[in-house]
Amino acid sequence: MVKLNRIYTRTGDKGTTGLANGERRSKDDLRVEAYGTVDETNACIGLARLHAEPKLDALLAAIQNDLFDLGADLATPPSEEPLGYEPLRIVPSQVTRLETEIDALNADLAPLKSFVLPGGSPAAAALHLARTVCRRAERLVVSLSAIESEKISPEALQYLNRLSDFLFVAGRVANGNGADDVLWVPGKNR
Repeated sequence: MVKLNRIYTRTGDKGTTGLANGERRSKDDLRVEAYGTVDETNACIGLARLHAEPKLDALLAAIQNDLFDLGADLATPPSEEPLGYEPLRIVPSQVTRLETEIDALNADLAPLKSFVLPGGSPAAAALHLARTVCRRAERLVVSLSAIESEKISPEALQYLNRLSDFLFVAGRVANGNGADDVLWVPGKNR
């Protein structure tokens, strides 16, 4: 379990931070950007939860916990050297759970006839914001995975991809099961 006695340590005062394996990296390092953006996604979900109905709130609470798992996964680069502990990784069952939840939420939604604009209810607007931040996190993880010396677990990327889909569907659910979606009207303001 994590134990934090002090909030500030001064170890980052020169622009570096420590990964879970003890390695120091610049605070603008791509790996740090990736797990930092996962943290931003989590904060956006926290905001959405303020407006969510109880069933959706419970699903979002589980996702927030998963996002801490994902942050730990990304903050611990796979290594051949023993760490002295088993690093926390996203596992396939977490991805599968999201897929099951997406399917259940999507079952009662009418098919889309246009793209959905971010908005509608406060919960939907916050979920769409979380979705866009999640997509940014996904892009950063993709960029990180393209660097030969940087390894990530495939489930980390899969989780982010499913999460953005979940957040889109959840946004529609928060908009009266899609009845209150704000739809894009191509060329409307020409």
